[in-house]
Amino acid sequence: MDSPTIPLTLISRRNALIVSAATATAAAVSSPAPATAAPAPATTGTGPIPQAKLSLNVNGTAHALELDTRTTLLDALREHLHLSGTKKGCDHGQCGACTVIVDGRRINSCLTLAVMHDGAQVTTIEGLGTPQNMHPLQAAFVKHDGYQCGYCTPGQICSAVAVIDEVKRGIPSHVSADLTARPILSAEELRERMSGNICRCGAYSNIVEAITEVAGSRA
Repeated sequence: MDSPTIPLTLISRRNALIVSAATATAAAVSSPAPATAAPAPATTGTGPIPQAKLSLNVNGTAHALELDTRTTLLDALREHLHLSGTKKGCDHGQCGACTVIVDGRRINSCLTLAVMHDGAQVTTIEGLGTPQNMHPLQAAFVKHDGYQCGYCTPGQICSAVAVIDEVKRGIPSHVSADLTARPILSAEELRERMSGNICRCGAYSNIVEAITEVAGSRA
């Protein structure tokens, strides 16, 4: 049977809108949904991790290592050689807690890769002294209360050892008045040279006193 037709004159604007909406909804439901593209597989990077063999002489002992080439010297010391005296502070080279001495120069061990120092001589806080036989600077830090929490202390002491050697060798700093003369071991010089080592406890004055005492005795 044919559906009855409704005269256009009897269809109101409201009814026309309702019929149009219903028709569009029915068409959307009945039509198949468009196929969605399958997500691209995630890149997993399944290739082998690059390794490198190297040798480090740490505190007088030779160590043969095979490390991920991305391993920092700090992580090699702490995680692979288990020398936890060197501290990881900011891990951005800003606090100095990770300072060690490499081939006679102080460096931030968090900013350098271990593979860059194959065959190097590395001195950490463990190599300077022991509780029974402390390095003069370690003893001076104890005497002058050059630390509170102690977290920055290994880096402070390693840095101070290198500072005294720098002054003895006549290496100037940014505050040295005469770049050709031997630096004068003043509080200003020490504060400038130690400025890369942050002490959040604020023991700076005591640290300067400890270094001054040891540097004076070795002048």
